[in-house]
Amino acid sequence: MTWTSPTGGAALEQLDVSAAANSRLLNITRDYIGSDRETALLVSTRAWPLLAARMAGVARGPEGEQGLRARLKAGLMDNGAWEQGPPGELAGRMVGQVLRALTTPPGAPVPDSPRVAARSRSTTTLTGPAPGQGAPVEPAVPAHRQVAAPAKGAGRRR
Repeated sequence: MTWTSPTGGAALEQLDVSAAANSRLLNITRDYIGSDRETALLVSTRAWPLLAARMAGVARGPEGEQGLRARLKAGLMDNGAWEQGPPGELAGRMVGQVLRALTTPPGAPVPDSPRVAARSRSTTTLTGPAPGQGAPVEPAVPAHRQVAAPAKGAGRRR
């Protein structure tokens, strides 16, 4: 399979991924996705040049091509979570799973989905002074309720 996205060639060149390296990465990826159709779908995404550049970086690094293969195997073959869900979101799930596989340290399990930091939903406010500080001199008034004096020198002069 030598198919690439229409804009992928220029982007791949900018990211220092040769046509031969791209073809090799495409074949490696297809080995772990298992389907020409799904591989073509992944390659047609706007994210492919960045994924290919990251894959090439892993293959050129100390892990070599075997390390790249191990990461893709752990992320795509051993973890089929990306295959489940609405068909219209398959490309996005594949991009996310390949990226997680490439950014997960070798030997660590690849997570099914990205980790999202939880937001604090607490509505409690501190009523007392901070530890080590004295009590405030003025009562606490929200900023939007405070009376603001005009700035010095502002306004009309006589």
